[in-house]
Amino acid sequence: MKNKNKLSVAALFLFIIVATPFFLAWGVFGHEHINRAAVLALPEPVQSFFYNHIDFITQESTVPDLRKYTLNDKAENPRHYIDLENFGGIDSLPLTMADAKAKYDEKYLQQNGILPWYVMDMMDKLTKAFKEKRKTEILFIAGDLGHYLGDAHMPLHTSANHDGQMTDQKGIHSFWESQLPEMFGKDYNYHTPEAHFIPDVRKELWEILRSSHKLKDTLLLADKNTKLKLGADHVYKMDASGSPVKNKFGQPIHSDEYSKAFHEALKGMVEKQLQKAIVETSSFWYTAWVNAGKPDLTSLDPAPLTARNKKLLDEEKELWKKGKLFGVESEKEY
Repeated sequence: MKNKNKLSVAALFLFIIVATPFFLAWGVFGHEHINRAAVLALPEPVQSFFYNHIDFITQESTVPDLRKYTLNDKAENPRHYIDLENFGGIDSLPLTMADAKAKYDEKYLQQNGILPWYVMDMMDKLTKAFKEKRKTEILFIAGDLGHYLGDAHMPLHTSANHDGQMTDQKGIHSFWESQLPEMFGKDYNYHTPEAHFIPDVRKELWEILRSSHKLKDTLLLADKNTKLKLGADHVYKMDASGSPVKNKFGQPIHSDEYSKAFHEALKGMVEKQLQKAIVETSSFWYTAWVNAGKPDLTSLDPAPLTARNKKLLDEEKELWKKGKLFGVESEKEY
């Protein structure tokens, strides 16, 4: 198979992301795999349009973190999480962004997150972009939306104890969402059910957050139990001087022994959350298109481009049906 056409702006964004000395939510590996597989989970006729730009959609998945870290966009940070405990739980959340701003001041929302309301606003914008057949807006918004939906499936993005800092487990966040997928993700199954129409987007999103939040205690307990089982001396990779080896971002790297034991203790949690993020991302995209009136997207790309990519799409879908993805060479953080 050949590489599909790539947009230079996406390559530029990827270069900048790689250069930034911070951790990305779900890691580059997780976000890129979620968005790419989500394209393959789309039904026709939406899939052909998205596939024409699959490399852009894949790379755009990490751009929200570029805005957050590299560009230091202060408005970006709270879009990635929601500290449910500080809002009184999922059932106490205001229904809309307007309701949230009416109930809480800006400082409180900045500190505790706006993820679900921002996703709903993004859905409105994506629906409008589909309706007006604005190609660039569709691609940018869809790519970004995949990022935030990926974040919603990461349990610690729903909790005030986002990095285990409240339970003496600091560092668990990036370990779970970045190091583990990098180490074991090549063996994950990325094939999921096809996208479905979501009749109630808010209800679906609230259920995603509820489900993710329920996993946080299991995740943290598995970490504690694995440390007790193996002992503190086996948690990190150590250098010749006896200090933990760190990655290029200054984070300690967990040992292969500990990583394997913890991954097994999670009983497939990381893989399952990735799979859920894939089908939900695909379904949110599809739902926006349906709610826009199912506009014909064929005129947005040259017919020869779509025709050329048809064979490549068929080949990549066959690979995806076997659980694999083509052409995702994500930058390693560990």
